[in-house]
Amino acid sequence: MRTGIATVCLSGTLTEKMQACAIAGFDGIEIFEQDLVTSPLRPEDLRKMAADLGLTLDLYQPFRDFDGVTEDLLAANLRRADAKFRLMSRLGMDTILVCSNVATATIDDDGLRAKQLAALAELAGDHGVKVAYEALAWGKYVSDYEHAHRLVEMVDHPNLGSCLDSFHILSRDWDTAPIEDFNPDKIFFVQVADAPKLSMDVLSWSRHYRVFPGEGQFELAKFMGHVVRAGYTGPVSLEVFNDVFRQSDVDRTAVDAMRSLIWLEEQSAKWLEANAANGTTGTGGAGAKAAGRRRYPMELATLPQVAEPAGFNFAEVRAADTAALETVLGQLGFEFNGRHRTKEVQLWTMGHARVIINEQAPAAGDSAGSLSPATAAGIAAIGFDVDSPVIASARAQQLKAPAVPRKSQANEEVFQGFAAPDSTEIFLCQGSPDGTAAWITEFGEGRGFGEFTGAPSGARGAVIDHVNLAQPWQHFDEAVLFYTSALALEPQPYAEVASPSGLVRSQVMQTSDRAVRLVLNLAPLHQQDGTRHKTYQEHIAFAVDDLVATARAARDRGLAFLQIPANYYEDLDARFGLDPEFLATLQDLNLLYDRDADGEFLHFYTATVGSVFFEMVERRGSYDGYGAPNAPVRHAVQYDHLHQLTK
Repeated sequence: MRTGIATVCLSGTLTEKMQACAIAGFDGIEIFEQDLVTSPLRPEDLRKMAADLGLTLDLYQPFRDFDGVTEDLLAANLRRADAKFRLMSRLGMDTILVCSNVATATIDDDGLRAKQLAALAELAGDHGVKVAYEALAWGKYVSDYEHAHRLVEMVDHPNLGSCLDSFHILSRDWDTAPIEDFNPDKIFFVQVADAPKLSMDVLSWSRHYRVFPGEGQFELAKFMGHVVRAGYTGPVSLEVFNDVFRQSDVDRTAVDAMRSLIWLEEQSAKWLEANAANGTTGTGGAGAKAAGRRRYPMELATLPQVAEPAGFNFAEVRAADTAALETVLGQLGFEFNGRHRTKEVQLWTMGHARVIINEQAPAAGDSAGSLSPATAAGIAAIGFDVDSPVIASARAQQLKAPAVPRKSQANEEVFQGFAAPDSTEIFLCQGSPDGTAAWITEFGEGRGFGEFTGAPSGARGAVIDHVNLAQPWQHFDEAVLFYTSALALEPQPYAEVASPSGLVRSQVMQTSDRAVRLVLNLAPLHQQDGTRHKTYQEHIAFAVDDLVATARAARDRGLAFLQIPANYYEDLDARFGLDPEFLATLQDLNLLYDRDADGEFLHFYTATVGSVFFEMVERRGSYDGYGAPNAPVRHAVQYDHLHQLTK
């Protein structure tokens, strides 16, 4: 599949955008007119630069408001088109995007539109240019891609074809199956974009909220499957208007964009495989059925296939001064299992829950696990149990995930690792049926460290329930695609939680059996410090069998619980009518509670150390949530505590 991207997707100058696209691995680009107009380089210079970078110049866009106009406007439009065609010759480009008219059209007549498009196609032919006609979702008279294609067929000129844009089609919920019956020679260009499902006018939706494939909710694999079956062989190009992307680092965004097309290519191949019995020949666009045929003119590459993770292997917290972390873990009931024989890390365990404390402060400029300030505690890495770490790592690297080297000596387990968009290190570990980890033998005897040993009886079956990671504002959508594509986690509908600093967007990523639950939080902007620093609080949650017993044992050890206001328990009583004795126990231990039709949820939080805190949870019945009604309480209490410390 030939890949492309419109320069409007990226921040920076045209030169910076082209360089980023080349580095990310794109085959070609669309030149957005404004980028060219504002560039100091001559068209001939840009043409040479593209050739030097190994990029093809696939599409010039946009040419607006051409059809359905009066004769005097048509003459002006043709003069304007002639100038653009001459410019394209200097650029070495042969395809221009012409959008259906949204502003100047006054005549709703397909015959007239066809006549005017024919005149444009004839002029384009004189310059060796092809016109790709696109139906904008908000077009005045032409807003349906099938309508636009009928006009192309009416004109029947070799220099006029269709541009199929997934956003303009899927935002209107148009059926994409008719694409298979299009003559592939008349499909001149294909653009793709994803988007969240929003209730707003389609123009605003399009201009501000498009995202890369895999970061929204459109059925893009199905759309691409129909395009492939039609026999299309040209570029598949990203056209994404997004306020965040156009403010983000151009190199990072280009890599994210390329990852999305790699993912889409794989998903499209899977869709075609799953729907092979309903396919067409894909060779002439005539719609002839050929059940089971799976070869099409466009070849779709696939990635190494991996199963979703079987569970968490470990979580790693890093801090230069680890005393506070050691104290909190000991008070929770974790056992110290010693220091690593060659690395400056400690191992703490409770049941099958393993926490590594990294005693090394990150080096200046370290993009992995960078904290602010450098000595503060924060989540640095997560280990996942997978069937084949090597294959899973190969998949992640093909998806542009940067590898994280980990020094290993003889007789030490080799972890495959890569960095997530927020710089958290992800390690892939060989899972075991009994939930154990072979690498723990690399740690020395640790019992007796400090004053706390021995997990309480209610916590001996503990596991990591979920990990909550704060995401920089400019990489939130990137993170969703990253964990979807690289780790096979499934994104759930996101929620917004109120906090004293504003709304916190929360996105759950999980496996089908809930063995892995990863919660991505987009913190309010003013609580974030740059792209690599984690100042917004994150946490690791551990599931136990008996939370009340665990909490009592932790209190006896002197744990500093997050102090929950009395007003919360009055509201809890009003909402659920709990047994008075049970309610008193909750309040006495600072426990929070939630209930739904499937079960109950008990949890408590520790005080924050650096930028990390811990949560202990108990799931009763089939409760599957995270105590969402309690999240505003936590945010408010943590906010008060933080501001008291800074006064």
